[in-house]
Amino acid sequence: MKKIITVIIFLSGFIFTNQLFSQNQNIKIIDVPQLEELMKPTSSQNITVINFWATWCKPCIKELPYFVEAQAEFPEVDFIYMSLDFEENATRADKFASKKGLNPKGLYLINNLDYNSWIDKVSPEWSGAIPATLLIVDGKKFFYEKEFHEGELTSLIKQKLN
Repeated sequence: MKKIITVIIFLSGFIFTNQLFSQNQNIKIIDVPQLEELMKPTSSQNITVINFWATWCKPCIKELPYFVEAQAEFPEVDFIYMSLDFEENATRADKFASKKGLNPKGLYLINNLDYNSWIDKVSPEWSGAIPATLLIVDGKKFFYEKEFHEGELTSLIKQKLN
Protein backbone atom coordinates (compact mmCIF):
# COMPACT_ATOMS: atom_id res chain seq x y z
CA MET A 1 0.00 0.00 0.00
CA LYS A 2 2.85 2.34 0.86
CA LYS A 3 4.40 1.75 -2.61
CA ILE A 4 1.12 2.56 -4.36
CA ILE A 5 0.75 5.84 -2.45
CA THR A 6 4.37 6.77 -3.31
CA VAL A 7 3.76 6.05 -6.99
CA ILE A 8 0.56 8.12 -6.97
CA ILE A 9 2.32 11.06 -5.29
CA PHE A 10 5.20 10.81 -7.77
CA LEU A 11 2.87 10.71 -10.78
CA SER A 12 0.80 13.61 -9.45
CA GLY A 13 3.94 15.70 -9.06
CA PHE A 14 5.15 14.71 -12.54
CA ILE A 15 1.84 15.64 -14.17
CA PHE A 16 1.65 18.94 -12.26
CA THR A 17 5.24 19.84 -13.23
CA ASN A 18 4.59 19.01 -16.90
CA GLN A 19 1.44 21.12 -16.91
CA LEU A 20 3.28 24.05 -15.38
CA PHE A 21 6.13 23.74 -17.85
CA SER A 22 3.90 23.34 -20.90
CA GLN A 23 2.03 26.49 -19.91
CA ASN A 24 5.33 28.38 -19.93
CA GLN A 25 6.26 27.28 -23.44
CA ASN A 26 6.48 29.87 -26.19
CA ILE A 27 5.72 27.39 -28.95
CA LYS A 28 2.09 27.25 -30.02
CA ILE A 29 0.78 23.97 -31.39
CA ILE A 30 -1.56 24.60 -34.31
CA ASP A 31 -3.50 22.73 -36.98
CA VAL A 32 -3.85 23.31 -40.74
CA PRO A 33 -6.70 25.89 -40.60
CA GLN A 34 -4.62 27.96 -38.16
CA LEU A 35 -1.63 27.72 -40.53
CA GLU A 36 -3.87 28.94 -43.34
CA GLU A 37 -4.83 31.94 -41.19
CA LEU A 38 -1.15 32.72 -40.58
CA MET A 39 -0.53 32.67 -44.33
CA LYS A 40 -3.23 35.26 -45.00
CA PRO A 41 -1.83 38.72 -45.64
CA THR A 42 -2.49 41.29 -42.93
CA SER A 43 -2.82 45.01 -43.37
CA SER A 44 -0.40 45.69 -40.51
CA GLN A 45 2.53 43.81 -42.05
CA ASN A 46 4.01 44.49 -45.44
CA ILE A 47 6.06 41.27 -45.40
CA THR A 48 5.59 37.99 -43.58
CA VAL A 49 8.35 35.37 -43.57
CA ILE A 50 7.31 31.82 -42.67
CA ASN A 51 10.20 29.41 -42.20
CA PHE A 52 9.44 25.67 -42.10
CA TRP A 53 12.11 23.89 -40.05
CA ALA A 54 12.76 21.08 -37.56
CA THR A 55 15.31 20.40 -34.84
CA TRP A 56 16.41 17.23 -36.67
CA CYS A 57 17.09 19.06 -39.98
CA LYS A 58 20.78 20.04 -40.30
CA PRO A 59 20.29 22.54 -43.17
CA CYS A 60 17.44 24.14 -41.17
CA ILE A 61 19.67 24.57 -38.14
CA LYS A 62 22.48 25.92 -40.30
CA GLU A 63 20.30 28.68 -41.80
CA LEU A 64 18.50 29.77 -38.59
CA PRO A 65 21.13 32.38 -37.62
CA TYR A 66 20.42 34.19 -40.90
CA PHE A 67 16.73 34.38 -39.99
CA VAL A 68 17.58 35.71 -36.52
CA GLU A 69 19.87 38.29 -38.15
CA ALA A 70 17.13 39.36 -40.58
CA GLN A 71 14.58 39.41 -37.75
CA ALA A 72 16.80 41.94 -35.89
CA GLU A 73 17.47 44.02 -39.01
CA PHE A 74 13.82 44.21 -40.10
CA PRO A 75 11.58 44.66 -37.04
CA GLU A 76 8.72 45.65 -39.36
CA VAL A 77 8.73 42.18 -40.93
CA ASP A 78 6.66 39.44 -39.29
CA PHE A 79 8.82 36.32 -38.78
CA ILE A 80 7.05 33.01 -38.19
CA TYR A 81 8.96 29.83 -37.40
CA MET A 82 6.89 26.72 -38.15
CA SER A 83 8.40 23.62 -36.57
CA LEU A 84 7.71 20.28 -38.24
CA ASP A 85 8.89 18.36 -35.18
CA PHE A 86 6.49 15.80 -33.74
CA GLU A 87 4.06 17.23 -31.20
CA GLU A 88 5.59 15.13 -28.42
CA ASN A 89 8.87 16.99 -29.09
CA ALA A 90 7.32 20.44 -28.67
CA THR A 91 9.26 21.12 -25.47
CA ARG A 92 12.52 20.22 -27.21
CA ALA A 93 11.68 22.46 -30.19
CA ASP A 94 10.72 25.29 -27.82
CA LYS A 95 13.99 25.08 -25.87
CA PHE A 96 16.00 24.84 -29.09
CA ALA A 97 14.25 27.88 -30.60
CA SER A 98 14.81 29.90 -27.44
CA LYS A 99 18.50 28.98 -27.41
CA LYS A 100 18.83 30.04 -31.08
CA GLY A 101 17.05 33.38 -30.51
CA LEU A 102 13.95 32.79 -32.62
CA ASN A 103 11.07 35.22 -32.15
CA PRO A 104 9.00 33.58 -29.36
CA LYS A 105 5.82 35.34 -30.55
CA GLY A 106 6.19 33.73 -33.96
CA LEU A 107 7.02 30.20 -32.82
CA TYR A 108 4.63 27.44 -33.92
CA LEU A 109 4.50 23.68 -34.34
CA ILE A 110 2.05 22.15 -36.79
CA ASN A 111 0.49 18.99 -35.41
CA ASN A 112 -0.63 17.44 -38.70
CA LEU A 113 1.72 14.63 -39.71
CA ASP A 114 -0.08 14.04 -43.00
CA TYR A 115 2.13 16.53 -44.83
CA ASN A 116 0.68 15.64 -48.24
CA SER A 117 -2.69 16.93 -47.07
CA TRP A 118 -1.44 20.48 -46.49
CA ILE A 119 1.89 21.28 -48.19
CA ASP A 120 0.10 22.32 -51.40
CA LYS A 121 -1.73 24.93 -49.33
CA VAL A 122 1.65 26.48 -48.59
CA SER A 123 2.83 26.15 -52.19
CA PRO A 124 2.03 23.76 -55.04
CA GLU A 125 5.77 23.89 -55.83
CA TRP A 126 6.71 22.38 -52.46
CA SER A 127 7.94 18.77 -52.54
CA GLY A 128 7.77 18.67 -48.74
CA ALA A 129 11.54 18.97 -48.19
CA ILE A 130 12.84 21.37 -45.56
CA PRO A 131 14.11 23.95 -45.01
CA ALA A 132 11.46 25.84 -46.87
CA THR A 133 10.44 29.47 -46.64
CA LEU A 134 7.35 31.35 -47.70
CA LEU A 135 7.45 35.13 -48.14
CA ILE A 136 4.14 36.93 -48.35
CA VAL A 137 4.57 40.41 -49.79
CA ASP A 138 1.54 42.61 -50.36
CA GLY A 139 -0.66 39.53 -50.71
CA LYS A 140 1.68 37.74 -53.14
CA LYS A 141 3.39 34.50 -52.15
CA PHE A 142 7.01 33.68 -52.95
CA PHE A 143 8.16 30.17 -52.08
CA TYR A 144 11.74 28.98 -51.59
CA GLU A 145 12.54 25.31 -51.05
CA LYS A 146 16.18 25.80 -50.17
CA GLU A 147 18.70 26.55 -47.47
CA PHE A 148 19.48 30.25 -47.22
CA HIS A 149 23.11 31.28 -46.90
CA GLU A 150 24.67 34.33 -45.30
CA GLY A 151 23.23 37.57 -46.67
CA GLU A 152 20.68 35.93 -49.02
CA LEU A 153 17.62 36.41 -46.83
CA THR A 154 18.41 40.00 -45.85
CA SER A 155 19.10 40.82 -49.50
CA LEU A 156 15.81 39.23 -50.55
CA ILE A 157 13.84 41.15 -47.91
CA LYS A 158 15.50 44.44 -48.92
CA GLN A 159 14.56 43.72 -52.53
CA LYS A 160 10.93 42.97 -51.56
CA LEU A 161 10.70 46.11 -49.39
CA ASN A 162 11.65 48.34 -52.34
